[in-house]
Amino acid sequence: MYGAMLGDMIGAPYEFDRGDKTKDFPLFTAESRPTDDTVMTAAVAEALLDTPDAAEEEIRAAVVRSMQKWGRRHPHAGYGARFRLWLREDDPRPYGSWGNGSAMRVSAAGWLYGSLEETRRIARLTAAVTHDHPEGIKGAEATAAAIFLSRNGRGKDEIRGYVTREFGYDLNRNCDEIRPGYRHDESCQRTVPEAITAFLEGTDLEDAIRTAVSLGGDCDTLACITGSIAEAFFGVPPRLAEECRARLPRDVRAVLQRFDQVRIQRRERS
Repeated sequence: MYGAMLGDMIGAPYEFDRGDKTKDFPLFTAESRPTDDTVMTAAVAEALLDTPDAAEEEIRAAVVRSMQKWGRRHPHAGYGARFRLWLREDDPRPYGSWGNGSAMRVSAAGWLYGSLEETRRIARLTAAVTHDHPEGIKGAEATAAAIFLSRNGRGKDEIRGYVTREFGYDLNRNCDEIRPGYRHDESCQRTVPEAITAFLEGTDLEDAIRTAVSLGGDCDTLACITGSIAEAFFGVPPRLAEECRARLPRDVRAVLQRFDQVRIQRRERS
């Protein structure tokens, strides 16, 4: 989850096309703070860690409880208008969203499960509690699948082919083609393919995040999605992991630490 949170923080100062569409920018500034992407990434991770081997309804309920708890704990993180209402509802229901929120919060699902099928199933559950539109679900599944394939040593050509075949995203464009006309867009349809393309062009985690931010638009979420995949493929340099932890609220840092412990334990058992 380091990659997702780093992408969010690094992209935050340049959201809403406030950057210059360049990869040459200060990696961290005083405004490099976690936003709703990081908060909801932690919320979903906590829910999945709390419900190993649980039934679908139990997982769904845990995701809802956790997202509402974390959203109310961090009310000024920058949520969308409809999601803010959902956070306060007594009986929250999905609202047909195809927004990119389903993809930015899903990274834990890409790490915690032993098969691609299970990864995609859990990704669907985490999306559908709010983003039950087919495009919202697809964005979460595609992101989690790319993380799963990356952490299991699959090459970029195989990842590109799988995502294109299974989800129909156009990954044939390069970022130089995307960048000039790309503007702020909060849909999965216009965020997830661009984020995956930035990962595919990246040479390491930092370069992939810089590439995502350089596209502009909703670049904290764009870089969050890119970073989540790039971490699984390239790993995280210690200096970036340390910077990430230092900028996180204590409660988010605790979830990240717990997640790392579980992930390491599972890797050692396999």
